[in-house]
Amino acid sequence: MKNYWELIVGLEVHAQLNTTSKLFSRSSTQFGEEANTQVSFIDAAMPGMLPALNKKCVALAVKAGLALKGRINRTSYFDRKNYFYPDSPQGYQISQFFCPIMQNGRVSFIDKSGVQQQIKIDRIHMEQDAGKSIHDQYTDLTLIDLNRVGIPLIEIVTAPDFRDPEDAVIFLKKLRNILLFCDICDGNLERGSMRCDANVSIRKKGSTTLGTRVEVKNLNSFKNIYKAIISESERQIYVLEEGKEVLQETRLYDVDNNATRSMRTKEAVQEYRYFPDPDLLPVQISHDFIDNIKSTIPELPEEKKKRYVQEMGISNYYAEVITAEKKVSIFFDVVSKKSSPKLSASWLVDELFGRLNKMGIPFQDSPITSNNFISLIKLLETETISGKIAKEVMDKMLIEPGDANKIVQKYNLVQISDYVIIEGFINKVINDNKSQIIKYQSGQKRLFGFFVGQVMRESKGKLNPQIVNDILQDKLK
Repeated sequence: MKNYWELIVGLEVHAQLNTTSKLFSRSSTQFGEEANTQVSFIDAAMPGMLPALNKKCVALAVKAGLALKGRINRTSYFDRKNYFYPDSPQGYQISQFFCPIMQNGRVSFIDKSGVQQQIKIDRIHMEQDAGKSIHDQYTDLTLIDLNRVGIPLIEIVTAPDFRDPEDAVIFLKKLRNILLFCDICDGNLERGSMRCDANVSIRKKGSTTLGTRVEVKNLNSFKNIYKAIISESERQIYVLEEGKEVLQETRLYDVDNNATRSMRTKEAVQEYRYFPDPDLLPVQISHDFIDNIKSTIPELPEEKKKRYVQEMGISNYYAEVITAEKKVSIFFDVVSKKSSPKLSASWLVDELFGRLNKMGIPFQDSPITSNNFISLIKLLETETISGKIAKEVMDKMLIEPGDANKIVQKYNLVQISDYVIIEGFINKVINDNKSQIIKYQSGQKRLFGFFVGQVMRESKGKLNPQIVNDILQDKLK
């Protein structure tokens, strides 16, 4: 972006709540079922059908509000947002406009420059999802699948606090992680369980007036969120520099052309004709209900990271990587209770992650269980095997899942710590490298590493490296 323009971005994140039934009906929320098989009379807006609020949705919305450090409104309301689309049988969406369930939250994160940023969460409100329009099966027809009608969502609305698309992506990853840790949403962007709308505007640097806001809808990958914000900001700069006005509208991001395209003119709030839903009572939340929900919130990623660093002595980098995914964090919590946390962290991040990535295996599908990983770390701790052998053992464990001890026994990979045996290897290397010995003794001390390498090669990496170093130093004197 040209240095005299400033990017302003706010995000609206839709997260599907982890429930088995919908927000106002008992229809299933199961993903991937045959079209229009999960639609009740309530979902289809049949005459006389009345919505009944799903209590678990309220509990999860409160949980999200507490996890995001917000104020829970003890009384909130459902409102009707009126618009007419084929995939919305009611002719309106039930949402919360006037008084949402949570306000004034915040999320902190470390930006790409290493600086801590804090993003304000304006509100969280509950709402129902719409259906799905299918345009690609016929050239002259649009099909409608109503399975998603009534799916329970929370919409998390940030203040326009972002000035960099990378920071927006970092924030979204952090937010997704919090929702995953709390079992509020499964965070699956591909399935639409979590999706994002970006409100993008630009203004001249130094200006305090916000530019015209354009909403880019339904972004469903971190990569596309980043690219869409860049693309839309560049489009707006071009429009303004041509002396034209940016229109307030809703746009879609075209992945193939890396460009946004107009979807519809952005409606003003009054065009939705919001009014309280007459079929739903106010949502009344007691202090006891809030306290009970608060007691179910687990240790969140930032808290875990702090504990790993301060209590276990793990580096910030390892702690950040481990807490970036809930399943990884759970795995590490199990492992660190029974083996060295620092050793476990380095072998998890540097060795196991690298191998799984190379093999294209998601962490949750790793053949190495936490107990088997513990068995490997224990062998390292007791110096039963060297680091080099441990890498070989891990390679075999990925192909032959099982306890590391059995792998070591099967392939005779036990580390040798017997001084006499080690001395024999060292004597052979010294006798085979007389010219290098002369150079070493004449002052070329860097050759010490050469001798260590030769000894370890002769032994196929089975010797205890510390003992090799000790004996070799004595011999070379």
